[in-house]
This record gives sequence, structure tokens and C-alpha cells, in this order.
Amino acid sequence: MKLILPIVLGVLLSLSVNADYLQHPDAKAFADRMVSEHNFDRAEIEALLVAATKKQSIIDAMTRPAEKVTPWKDYRKIFIQEKRIDQGVKFWLENRDTLRRASEEYGVAPEVIVAIIGVETFYGRIKGSYRVIDALATLSFDYPKRSAFFTKQLEHFLLLAREQNQAPLSLMGSYAGAMGYGQFIPSSYRSYAVDFDGDGFSDIWNNKTDAIGSVANYFSKHGWQLGKIVVSQAHVAKGYDATWLNKLKLEKTLDELAVMGFTPTESLPGDLKALPILLNGKKGEEFWLGLNNFYVITRYNHSRLYAMAVHDLSQLILERVGEGA
Repeated sequence: MKLILPIVLGVLLSLSVNADYLQHPDAKAFADRMVSEHNFDRAEIEALLVAATKKQSIIDAMTRPAEKVTPWKDYRKIFIQEKRIDQGVKFWLENRDTLRRASEEYGVAPEVIVAIIGVETFYGRIKGSYRVIDALATLSFDYPKRSAFFTKQLEHFLLLAREQNQAPLSLMGSYAGAMGYGQFIPSSYRSYAVDFDGDGFSDIWNNKTDAIGSVANYFSKHGWQLGKIVVSQAHVAKGYDATWLNKLKLEKTLDELAVMGFTPTESLPGDLKALPILLNGKKGEEFWLGLNNFYVITRYNHSRLYAMAVHDLSQLILERVGEGA
């Protein structure tokens, strides 16, 4: 195996008296599967499970994500700040050629690539302070609500570490196990990360070129339409039908939504699909219609607040950089 077996075995010997996840029945089943399905060395997997530490702060963070407990007027303030806009302009200018190439190759707006990296990690400054192994083990074995999802992510993480010859105990990320400039979860890393500088290694932890190309590839694969509108403010009729409000499902056309009481403030083709959203802004309720590109942003993070923050930041950065960047 490419993982550093002597190191993890040393960890096993030093921590065996305090074995934690190795004794968890679900962790034992996970170890069995990694051995049988992926040909991992059993001692290696057991060493990693012993070394993984339960983090109550991770569980606490999962139960109160900002996207679910913070109103839009406060959520927006987190990301739409002068320093984040200014640093976004700086990031764009420093990586102008890479962003232009990514936009041309993948058909994705450069301002959105910059805004994603800005929202996720403040342009690489805040990539996460948790060991990924701790985050994913905690959520796999001590967070039943999403155990199946995170157990799959733990599987992808160990496969990723083996594929890239990385030491899994050393890799850092968010409380949800997301990694690098763009905060890819392990399955997204394996599916969408690209070697954009051609050095033979897709590195979104430390390589800005690869990170930019990888975010662009993610958006391209999820259907971004270059040059198309992202969102439009909506007129709302009295007695509107709220059935599809905030569902983040792109299934209704603008013509169909008009019948439900939602019409865009600008002239748009009636056959375009859109999703109606409600935000609680500084001046009260705001109604919007998210088009295809808005929906694509929610594929990165399933939150209307997140998608709107990314869009707003992208437009403010674009204004300052200029259309000809």
C-alpha cells in the first residue's frame, strides 16, 4: 500500500490502550469492507480507526449550520465585506491567466470561480482546522442522521489518500471533511479535481492553479451556462402559491411560476426553468427567481443563502476588476 504503514502502525501501538472507533461496531464493518472491497491492509485500517478522535465540536457544528439558523440579512454580512471583495480582486489579478484559461476551457464565469474560493476559504487563508480523519470518523460513527453519507466520504477519503500517496492522519479540512481552496468533500475531490498545471498531480490543498481548474470543472460538470443570468428579483402576486418556494428544485418554467404568482422583474423567456426563493433581507421579505446557474451553485452547497452570497460576491468583484479582465 502507498500509505505509510510503519507510521500508522506506530500510532496503533501507542494508542491501543485507548482504542475508540476500532471498537465501534459500525467502524468494524467499515474496516471489513475496506479490506474486502478495496484490498486495504487490515492493520493499516485499524490503526487509522484507533488514531481517529471523536470531536463533539464537529457534531455541534453540524446541528447548527449558519445556512439554516441565520437570516439572509445577517448571513450576507459574513461574506459580503470590503476585505473579502478586495482580496477577491487581488486573487483575480494575481491569477488572471489561469482564470481566463479555466473560463475558456470549462465555460464557467471567472467571477464565480473566484467567489466560490472566497466564500469557502477566504482565498485559501482558512482551509479548516480539523484533521479530515477525525471529522469523517466522527460523522460516520457518531452522527446517525447522516452516517451513511459520511461513511461513504470516509471511504472516498482513504481511497484518495492512497491514490495520491498522502498520509491520511496529516490532512486537514473543515468540520465536515471538506478540503483545500475550494473545500471539496472526498467524493468531489476524486470526481472533479483536475491537474490544471500539468504537473501530474491534482492538488487543491496548496496549488491555486489546480484549485481554480477544479472549481471550474465542478461547475461545468453540473451544467453552468456561460453568459446566462443567475437570478432575477421577482414580483409576487397577492395570494401566491408557496408550494415550490425555497425547495431548490429546478422543475418549473417561468410561465408555470407566473401562474403561481411569481414573475421576474426583467424580460426573460417563459420556457426557462427557475426556482422561487424567499429571503429575509434588511428591508424585510425579498422574493427572487433562481435560474439554471443559481441552481448549479446550490449543487456546490445546498443552500439558497449560500448561492445568493456567492452570486453577490461574484458581481461585486467583477465590478471592480472590470468586464475586460
